[in-house]
Amino acid sequence: MESMTGQLLVATPTLKDPNFDRTVVLLVAHETGGALGVVLNRATEVPVSDVLGGWGELAGDPAVLFEGGPVQPESAICLARTRPEVKKRISGFHQVAGALGTVDLSADPDRIRDSIAGIRVFAGYSGWSPGQLEEEVASGSWFVFDALPGDPFVHRPDDLWAMVLRRQGDILAAVAHFPPDVSLN
Repeated sequence: MESMTGQLLVATPTLKDPNFDRTVVLLVAHETGGALGVVLNRATEVPVSDVLGGWGELAGDPAVLFEGGPVQPESAICLARTRPEVKKRISGFHQVAGALGTVDLSADPDRIRDSIAGIRVFAGYSGWSPGQLEEEVASGSWFVFDALPGDPFVHRPDDLWAMVLRRQGDILAAVAHFPPDVSLN
């Protein structure tokens, strides 16, 4: 099995699970024991600062919590992007891919403030048991694409699904215009 850690799962129009309809998921772990990711395009209206105090100052626009997925919505996962000039290991930062990683929210945000370009906090996560994600990809529920470093931090997360599809070009770019309900077409 080749790991898909750091890649995007983009829901195909045939995926009708309301938890994942038109979602873009960043896989933060994909191992033989299963997969874990966070939904990048489901912002809430709850400011990060209301829930996590000082971490809110590091959150990018929109500086709100995101619905990471249906599993354990009371838990939080924090994605962060390191600044380009930072080459040293950062305590509490666990690399996912390139400059992107997860951050330990129990730490003091001031300890990493100068090393981090921004964060995004997710309530809950998306999880798959061993082999489940591979089956869903094979059945056509998900497109799998390389992530760009800025994907988790876009200013208009509602546009991410179409944006990722359009940049693929060819027929996949046309999928970005697929209507949410074909029967209304």
